[in-house]
Amino acid sequence: MPELEQFRADTRAWLEANCPASMRTPMVADETVWGGRNASYKNPDSKLWLDRMGAKGWTAPMWPAQYGGGGLTMAENAVLESELRRIKARPALSSFGLWMLGPVLLEFANEEQKLEHLPKIVRGDIRWCQGYSEPGAGSDLAGLQTKAVRDGDEYVINGQKVWTSYANYCDWIFCLVRTDTSVKHNGISFMLFDMKSPGVTVKPIQLISGESPFCETFFDDVRVPARNQVGELNKGWTIAKRLLQHERTNIGDFGTAQSPQTPMHEQAKKYLGEDAQGRLDDAAMRREIAKYQVRQKAYGLTYARVGQELKAGLGDGAASSILKAVGAELNKHRSEMLIDMMGTQGIGWEGEGFNDWEIMQTRGWLRSKANSIEGGTTEINKNVVAKNVLGLPTK
Repeated sequence: MPELEQFRADTRAWLEANCPASMRTPMVADETVWGGRNASYKNPDSKLWLDRMGAKGWTAPMWPAQYGGGGLTMAENAVLESELRRIKARPALSSFGLWMLGPVLLEFANEEQKLEHLPKIVRGDIRWCQGYSEPGAGSDLAGLQTKAVRDGDEYVINGQKVWTSYANYCDWIFCLVRTDTSVKHNGISFMLFDMKSPGVTVKPIQLISGESPFCETFFDDVRVPARNQVGELNKGWTIAKRLLQHERTNIGDFGTAQSPQTPMHEQAKKYLGEDAQGRLDDAAMRREIAKYQVRQKAYGLTYARVGQELKAGLGDGAASSILKAVGAELNKHRSEMLIDMMGTQGIGWEGEGFNDWEIMQTRGWLRSKANSIEGGTTEINKNVVAKNVLGLPTK
């Protein structure tokens, strides 16, 4: 296909000219780029890389060009991904807007909303958080009680959300609110609003990992323009479910993660040594790593297949629940192995005697425990698979 080969040549030339050298090195934990109004960049090249990719539309390469995306076909996107892998390029932007909100705006938002929000997501101008779970509505998300009452051209919102990831850093929130108290699923609407709106209060929650990525978020008479309602009134549950499919697929991506910088068996040799043949000198750990790598390879192939099917409008949305449930367990398995192979170095928290990588793995192991809870618990996702894939009875 001459056109595709020309696209590859052009893409390769553009990347060589525009991807900074430091963006072709392994990602450092505190250099992940989330964008937003208040973003800071430890490495100036991170901002340069984001600006260049955003201007090209390649942070969202398959979104329509009229909304700031790259407008690429599936074949062209595959070429772009392969060329980015070839130079080991870092992601230019990590964003809930890209992973979750943008896809549902493309499907459900009106033209004015698309033109207002999608280009800003592509450029990383706005950082978004997710207002779903509440203290009394986690797995039973449709039981949410945060209420929105119409007042002229505005809604007045009161209530509380919890586990709002990075809310203390975010600019806007996509939020589920109750607009009809007489019914459950059909009384929910989908709202967008600025986190600087009067009445919004955010309190970080410290986790056992020592970090505070989750927050409690409170709404006290927050006034939101009615034009910020996405989709039909009281039909937000349909949007909510579609967004959860995107979220679960994204969380499932944890299952494809590789050991940073060094293959896991080579990393293990640093702690457990090697035998006369140059193999890892711990047969049990060799078997465990091999088992993990086989599962990871199979999962990676499935993840790629499902992703292509969904982009083509094929397949069952319930596949996202499979990916999320299995990917979460794979990531937890990986973290457990890293801690096991490090021995006493795997209990480092801070201070001398432990390097930054070891401390990051220890805290990452603790953080991984949330993988089977966030985005829908493993139990919830298994129920989705049982009902929608296996066709098992619900009673």
